[in-house]
Amino acid sequence: MSTAPLPRFTPRRALGRTGFIATPVGIGDIADRAVPRASLVATLRRALDAGLNVIDTAPAYEEGLSEEVVGEALRGRREGVFLIDKVDELDAPVAPQVEASLRRLGHDTVDLFAFHGVSELSTWDALAAPGGGLEQLGACVRAGQARFRGISSHHPEVLLAAVSSGWCDVVMFPLGPFVDMRYVRDVLPLARSRGVGVVSFKTFGAGKLLGDTEGYGRPLETRPPGAAPLPRLGVEECVRYTLTLDPDVMLMGMSHPDEQDAALHAAHAWRPLASEELAQVRERARAAIQGKGKVWWDPPEVSPAGGGRRGPTS
Repeated sequence: MSTAPLPRFTPRRALGRTGFIATPVGIGDIADRAVPRASLVATLRRALDAGLNVIDTAPAYEEGLSEEVVGEALRGRREGVFLIDKVDELDAPVAPQVEASLRRLGHDTVDLFAFHGVSELSTWDALAAPGGGLEQLGACVRAGQARFRGISSHHPEVLLAAVSSGWCDVVMFPLGPFVDMRYVRDVLPLARSRGVGVVSFKTFGAGKLLGDTEGYGRPLETRPPGAAPLPRLGVEECVRYTLTLDPDVMLMGMSHPDEQDAALHAAHAWRPLASEELAQVRERARAAIQGKGKVWWDPPEVSPAGGGRRGPTS
């Protein structure tokens, strides 16, 4: 465990209409079965000690380990922290899933339950239908098991529908140097105008922008041993780019202290990028993402003339 002091973060602004004053950086998934559980808990508490006050977890993150680690780290320090959990099974009854998550967390309530990965319009329509998941989750809110509802999504059209519906207090979606520009151009300003909180992820493109990986540390199967490294970006420029876009909260996964140090020092030293600098980072990200497998968070965009697809940063 690193003993170097971390910069101190202070709450910045309200997370949409929730009214919760959030720090600009939040703690993303912090589950890794290769790391001792006590170390994961200590790393999370170290981020809390640095002032970060938004935490994200989900049942699917290492089969519940993330929820257990988050719950343990928050023992005795739950107050003042905005806790986000997910509903993973989108076509199953909601209440049993909420109850199971609360048992793993060991806490009676969370601040936000978000439907996880709602990335098809048909799935959104089913959730928003009478008697659907959002209505069921509303009953959980009334029962005191959560305070707010939302979704995470890898599809701009789903997010636009969700923000416009009035069902969602918070939406979670990709923002970073390599994302479909509809997230930036369309979803982000609409959410702001409707008072819907924005929590972003994919700052580092699942790690693809920082190294030679298919995502989340998985090695590139097509790369021969000893091959020269592919183009990549640095932690600081990814963080600066995303914070310049100005989500309410930028989530970052920080399972290891060295990752935590680099990410939080970059965020604390952040200064906005000019428009020309943003464009330069996007071009470098376009090169850094090539040859690293599927970019699952960027659905193709149909051109206005109907003449094919445009790339995610066009």
